[in-house]
Order: sequence, then structure tokens, then C-alpha cells
Amino acid sequence: MLPWVLCGILSAVLIILFIKNYMLKKSMAEIRTELAEKLNEGSNTLISVSSRDKHIRLLASELNNQLRSLRRERHRFIQGDTELKNAVTNISHDLRTPLTAICGYLDLLELEEKTEKTERYIGIIKNRAALLTQLTEELFRYSIVVSAQSNEIRESVVLNSVLEESIASFYTALRERNITPNIMIPEEKVIRNLDRSALVRVFSNLLNNAVKYSDGDLDITLLKTGEIIFTNTAASIDEVQVGRLFDRFYTVEAARKSTGLGLSIARTLTQQMNGRISARYEDNKLSIKIFFPAE
Repeated sequence: MLPWVLCGILSAVLIILFIKNYMLKKSMAEIRTELAEKLNEGSNTLISVSSRDKHIRLLASELNNQLRSLRRERHRFIQGDTELKNAVTNISHDLRTPLTAICGYLDLLELEEKTEKTERYIGIIKNRAALLTQLTEELFRYSIVVSAQSNEIRESVVLNSVLEESIASFYTALRERNITPNIMIPEEKVIRNLDRSALVRVFSNLLNNAVKYSDGDLDITLLKTGEIIFTNTAASIDEVQVGRLFDRFYTVEAARKSTGLGLSIARTLTQQMNGRISARYEDNKLSIKIFFPAE
């Protein structure tokens, strides 16, 4: 009789443990699902669980505290990012008007009678004013790019043609740096549904980056998969700097006369077109890859 009683008690304990284990798994699944939803959505709702287990409820409470903290940090980040974008827009706009006037008066001075020294000074001022104008325009274009939520103008674009046209437009700049690019483009057309003007801007910024930092070589490859690779020797940079290339306002050298926005703009535009962009540094070679998947 006693063995049967013990077997009954053991069976009851096993059933209770099985139910307890099942309820714990169910509660953990609820928490996992709700946590994923709360991280993706913009609402202020918190995680709720059906379990009465005090440990599960304590876990949910701690996660909710972390969610509140994360939302506060996210709000501060979004607010700060918005303020920065507005500041960049306002600063670039405020600089354009006086710069236009300065350039206009410099053009008028060119018509006046002047000494050789005065002419040299005016030339220096004009060069500096032109550089400042270029940087201001870059800031203004950046503020427009980051303010756009998405690119609405999409069309069937042949990557081969756009890439070839972009390289041709940099022919003079490449020759000045004694760079003869090694270009590998397939005969088969690689077509994607993209914003053509944005794509041109991306290629232009990457080519401009290569002109600035290449040690004299440049390989440009377009694959049938929709991947475009720009590779050049850049012994003057390192892996840490490459990791920050896409950060806005970051420049490898301050003396390069750059806002540090070119690659940041390229990344923003690429992502807006559902593409991916990355940089890799190996054996003194910098490779920047863009990938536009087929829809």
C-alpha cells in the first residue's frame, strides 16, 4: 500500500512541477514578445504579464524601469538631434546671405584699378570666400538630406550607366591627382528602383572621398548583385579612423578643407533608398561598399 501512496505523491509533485515549468515558459514568452513590441513601437505602454509568480512579476517590473529609462534617453536624443539639425539649417542659411554680398563686392573690386599687392590680397580673399561658400552649401545640403524622411522619386535606374557618368564627371579631378581608376563594370545591366539624383550624389561623395585620401590608385567594381565597391590605398589613416568615417562632421585631417559631411550624407541617402553602406580597412586598403538589394 505504501509504495502506491508514494507513487501517487511523486506523480502529483511531477505534475505540479510540469505545470509550474509550463507557466514559467509561457510567462517568459509573453515578456519576450512584449519587450520586442515595446522596443519597436513608439507608445508609452509597459510590459504586462498574466503570471502571479513574484519572480516573474519582479522581472517584468525591472524591465519596465529600463524601458522608462530608455524612452527618456531616446527622447533626449531625438530632441538634441532635431535641435542640431535646426541649428545647422539656420547657420548655413544665415551665412549664405552675407557670403553672397562679400563675393559680389569682390567681383566689383576686380573692376577697379588696383596695385599688384592689392590684387594679390583680393585673390586670397576670393579663394577663402569660395571655400567658405562651398562649406556652407555642404551644410545646407546636409540639413536638407537629413530632414527628408524618404525619397519619393523612384525610377528604374541602370547602375552601370550612372556609375560610368559619375566617374566621367571626376575625370579632371582624378587626373590632377594622377589617379587612373581601374574600373570593372559588367556588360549586363544592373537595374534597381532608386532615386537617381540621390544615387548620383552618393557616387559623387565617394569619388570625392577617394580623390582626397587615395595614395594614387582607385579600383571601382560593380557586381551583378548590386554591390558597388570603391577601393584605394590610404596609408595615412587607420582602422579607428575608418570606423568613424560615416560620423557627421568627422574629418581625418582638419586641414583637408572639409565639413566631414560627405560620407555621412552618402550613408543617409543610401539608407533612405533601402541600401547598405560599410567601410573596411585592411593592408592599407580602404574599401567602401554599397549594396542595393533587388526588390
